[in-house]
Amino acid sequence: MANAIAVRQLSKSFSGGKRALSAVDFTIAPGEMVALIGASGSGKSTLLRHISGFIAGDRSTGAVEVFGRQAQAGGRIARDIRDIRAGIGFVFQQFNLVNRLSVLANVAAGGLHRMKLWRSLSMRFSQEEIAAALDALRAVGIAETAWQRAATLSGGQQQRAAVARALVQGARIILADEPIASLDPESARKVMDILAELNRSRGLTVLVSLHQVETALRYCPRVIALHAGAVVYDGPAAALTPAVLRRLYGASAEELLATDHLSLVNEPSGPGHRTLAAVG
Repeated sequence: MANAIAVRQLSKSFSGGKRALSAVDFTIAPGEMVALIGASGSGKSTLLRHISGFIAGDRSTGAVEVFGRQAQAGGRIARDIRDIRAGIGFVFQQFNLVNRLSVLANVAAGGLHRMKLWRSLSMRFSQEEIAAALDALRAVGIAETAWQRAATLSGGQQQRAAVARALVQGARIILADEPIASLDPESARKVMDILAELNRSRGLTVLVSLHQVETALRYCPRVIALHAGAVVYDGPAAALTPAVLRRLYGASAEELLATDHLSLVNEPSGPGHRTLAAVG
């Protein structure tokens, strides 16, 4: 079976010669839930955007494959990237909902790539598409908000609506870029619980970018750590002790070791319920 995600020697330099990614190389199997951690500016968001084909890597270096299909190689995005991207649900930190539209319309819009142009432009949805959107909203626990305007939702509800949109899209992979960074502790816990449940019950591959390692330990069996654009750790979450983090990151490790806001709420249902105190 093909890897869900394969990143091969991917590098990215921006204007002025700043290196954002440096020979990044890893694979993720179908059905894995993996945390991508790193201090601010480590390259997490840049890497996720490369996997989804929003950004091309440097010329003559690197490649990205999604379920065996080449999304980019040698600095060129694949011609069929839209088709490939249809299988990738991207959950942004800032939700990316259309505030004036209903929650239902925002979620149903996940299926726009399957519609004829005239229907997608008019946002007309069939009964089947509406039913699929309602099912997705039930899956994330906010079906009662379907007919509200998106602007009326709390931040946590908006993020759950964004996850529901990915379900309607038919995504086999969810890339979540700091999905809980702007949420209160209880909302953050609910969002992470939902991602973990979708990984378990539906076999979705989840790669979630997180700012603090405590959350990674609670939810993800595997961690990929970036530092200055390079992979400095790829392995079991349980082995990522404070001592290991300090060896990898030096002084900037304290940013990752800070107690995260999920510690202020009840223990989640993530795999293992591991904490930094428990492993180091």
